[in-house]
Amino acid sequence: MLDTHMTAATDISLPDLEAFQAQILSHLRTSVGKNPAHATPYDWRMSLSLTLRDMVVDPWFKSTQATYEAKGKRVYYLSMEFLIGRLIEDVAVNMGVEDLAAQAMTGLGQDYSRIVADEPDAALGNGGLGRLAACFLDSLSTLGIPAYGYGIRYEHGLFEQHFQDGQQIETAEGWLNQRHVWEFERPEVAYPIGFGGHVAEQDGASVWHAGETVIALAYDTPIVGWQKKWANTLRLWAAKPTVLFDLDSFNRGDYISASAPEALARTISRVLYPDDTTDQGKELRLKQEYFFTAASLRDILRRFKSEGHDLRKLSDFVAIQLNDTHPAIAGPELVRILVDLHGFDMDAAIATAQSCLGYTNHTLLPEALEAWPEHLFSRVLPRHYQIIQEIQARVLAPVTDDIHIIEHGTVRMGELAFAMAHKVNGVSALHTGLVKETVFAGLHQAFPDRIVNQTNGVTPRRWLYTCNPALSGLITDTIGTGWVDDLERLSGLEANVDDSAFQDAFRAAKRANKVAMSDWLVARGGAALNPDAMFDIQIKRIHEYKRQFMNILETIALWNDIRDNPDANWTPRVKVFGGKAAPGYAVAKDIIRLINDVAATINNDPATRDYLQVVFPENYNVSMAEVLIPAADLSEQISTAGKEASGTGNMKLGLNGAPTIGTLDGANVEIREHVGADNFFLFGLTAAEITERRSMHGYARTAIEASPRLMRVLAQMAEGRFSGGDTGRYAGLLTNIWDHDYFCVSLDFDTYYDMQRTVDAAFRDVPHWSRMAALNTARLGWFSSDRTIKGYAKDIWDTRSLLK
Repeated sequence: MLDTHMTAATDISLPDLEAFQAQILSHLRTSVGKNPAHATPYDWRMSLSLTLRDMVVDPWFKSTQATYEAKGKRVYYLSMEFLIGRLIEDVAVNMGVEDLAAQAMTGLGQDYSRIVADEPDAALGNGGLGRLAACFLDSLSTLGIPAYGYGIRYEHGLFEQHFQDGQQIETAEGWLNQRHVWEFERPEVAYPIGFGGHVAEQDGASVWHAGETVIALAYDTPIVGWQKKWANTLRLWAAKPTVLFDLDSFNRGDYISASAPEALARTISRVLYPDDTTDQGKELRLKQEYFFTAASLRDILRRFKSEGHDLRKLSDFVAIQLNDTHPAIAGPELVRILVDLHGFDMDAAIATAQSCLGYTNHTLLPEALEAWPEHLFSRVLPRHYQIIQEIQARVLAPVTDDIHIIEHGTVRMGELAFAMAHKVNGVSALHTGLVKETVFAGLHQAFPDRIVNQTNGVTPRRWLYTCNPALSGLITDTIGTGWVDDLERLSGLEANVDDSAFQDAFRAAKRANKVAMSDWLVARGGAALNPDAMFDIQIKRIHEYKRQFMNILETIALWNDIRDNPDANWTPRVKVFGGKAAPGYAVAKDIIRLINDVAATINNDPATRDYLQVVFPENYNVSMAEVLIPAADLSEQISTAGKEASGTGNMKLGLNGAPTIGTLDGANVEIREHVGADNFFLFGLTAAEITERRSMHGYARTAIEASPRLMRVLAQMAEGRFSGGDTGRYAGLLTNIWDHDYFCVSLDFDTYYDMQRTVDAAFRDVPHWSRMAALNTARLGWFSSDRTIKGYAKDIWDTRSLLK
C-alpha cells in the first residue's frame, strides 16, 4: 500500500446547472467573441472546454501547493509520446460533471455528443507507447502521486492516414490549426538547447561550446484524476528560434533567409518520428530526443534547486522514468550538468544520475533498440559522446568485457539506458523474463538485481467507464460505483455471469455498441454492418510481428471456404482492422494495401457478403478506438510469440467483453491466467518453439507446402486475384513468406485458422459466449494502470501518495 499523509483538492464545490450554463455563455462572449445566435459547434466547444478548464485549475493549484508543502519526491515521466486523445469527456468525467455538461449543452440548444466529437485528437503519439504514458498520467493523478509528464508539443504529430487506391497516404496532422484550449503557454519557462560545436578544455574542465541553439518553450496541460482529488501536469516543449526573424535579410529581399531560423527551429517539434531512412532524418530524430530530454532535466533541476536541496541528495526528491530508449540521453546529460556546471567528480555524477533514473524497456526486437551512427552522435552531441566513453569505462568495463555502448560504429541507446538506470523494468511477466534471457542477457548477468517487472495496465476511467457507458452502467447497477478507481471490484460480476437476465443485459449493451459503430462507419461514408455478426477486431500499428498479414491471409482462406461450401453453417463475421504503418516501412504499407484490396474483393462478392465483410477505417486514433473497442466481440492478439512486450489493446478489449484469440505472447499470458484457459482462444507456437523451428532450413517453405489452404491463398495473391490482375503487386510479401518468414506466419497459419473455426462455433452458442465475454470483464480488473503505478511507486520510484 502507498503511504499517504495528507488531503488535497477534495473540498472543491461544483456549480449548479444555471451557473454552469452562465459560465459557458460568458466564455462564448468574452473568450470566443460570439453570441449564441451566430456560434458554430467550434465556438460552443471552445466555450465548454474553457469552462471545464476553469474548474480544473482549483484542484491543480491545490495539488501543486500540497506538493511543495510536503517537500517530498516527485515523479518525472519522460516520453516521446503522450496519446491523450480528446479531453472534454475525460475532464468532465474526472471532475464529476459529465451529466451536468450534457444537460447544460442541451439546455443551450446544442447536441453534447456532437460538441464532444468536434474536438480533434491531440496528435502527440502513435500507438501503445503513447497511450500507456497517457494512462499513467491519469493514474498518477488519481492516486495523488506528485508527477510531471514531459514530452514534445508536435505541431503535426505522426501523420494523418488516408487511403488512395488502397495505399496509405500520409498528410500532416492539423490539430493545432485550432487553438488547443487545454494548455497554458509558459513563456517564462524557456531553456536554450544546444547542438554540435566543440568541447574545449579550460582550467582542467571540459566546456561544451554549442554550434547551434534553439529555445525550448513550455506548454502545460493539467491532468486531473478521478473525482478531482488531485491534478498533475503534462509539460510539453515547443522549439523556437533564438532569433525569431532576420530583419536585415528581409530588407535585402532575401525573404527565405529572413525566416530560416524560425523554420529550422520549428522542424524539431513539427513531426513525431520523422522518417529516419535518410541521414537528415536520423539527425532530426536525435536532436528531438536530446531537445526534450535536456529541457526536461533543466526544468527538473530548476525546481529542485528552488526548494533549496543539496544536489547530492537529488534522488531523495527526484525519480525520472525513461519511457523506452528515446530519452536515454538523460543519463549523459544529467552527468554533464553535474560535472561541467556543478563541479561533481565523474564517479559521483554517474552514481547520482543512476540513483534518479529508471528505464522501461518496451521491445524484444534488437532493431527497435535505438542505435545512432557514431559519427553523427559525436558531431551532434560531442560532450555527451565523451561522457558515454566515461560511462563505459566506469560502469561497464569493471564488470564485463563483452558489452559496449559504443561498438561497430554505433552508439547503442539500450545499453546506455540500462547502464545509467538503477532499475530496468519489463512490461509483462513473459517480456521481463525474455529481457533477462535475450536483449540484455549479458547486462542481467552483470547486474542481476536491476531488472524488475511491471506489467502494463490501462485506465478504467477512459477505457471502460467513459467509452462504454452501456456496459459501465450495467456494471454499476450490478456491483455499485466503487469499481472505477478500484478495478479489481469487477470480480463481483462473476456471481452474475450465469444469470439469464444479466446475460441479456450484457448482450444488449454489446449490441448497442455494435449498432453505434455501424452508424459511425456510415457517417464516414462506409457501409452499414450487421450488428448480429461477430465483430472481429485487430487494432494496432501495422508491423510484421503483429501479423496483420496472417489475419488477412486467414480471411482469404475463410472466403474461399465459404465460396466452396455456401450452404455450410457459417458464422457471419466482420473483420475490422485499424492502424498506421511508419512512412518508411514498405512491407507494412504493402500489408495495408493487401487488406484494402482483399476488402474490395470480398465486400463486393454477392456469394459471401452476408457471411464475411472486411472493414479498415482510415486514420486510427484514440477516438476511433473508443468506438471500436466497446463494439468488439473478438480481440485479435496474434503476434509472433516472444516479440510483443505487453500490449494494452488486449487489456482494453478484454475489459469491454471481447474474448481473445491469441498466442502466448506479451501480456496475453497473464490475461489467459486471469480469465481462465476456457475463456481464451489459444493457438500457435511458443517463443521457445519459434526459436527451435527457425533453426531448421527451409522451415517456411516446408510449412506452406504442408498447408493446402495457405498454398491456395498465396497462389491467388500471385495470380493477381486481389490486385486487378497485377501479378507483381505483392511479389515482396510472397517472396518473404516463402523464403524467410521471420515472424512465422506460415508456421502458425493452420492452427490460427482452426482456432477461428472454434471461435465460430463458440459464438453461435449464445449463452456460452455471453458467459465467456462477461467473465473476461469480471476477471481483468487486475490490468488497471492504477495497479501498475502502485508497483512503480513501490519498486522503482520509492514515492508515495499525498492523498488520504
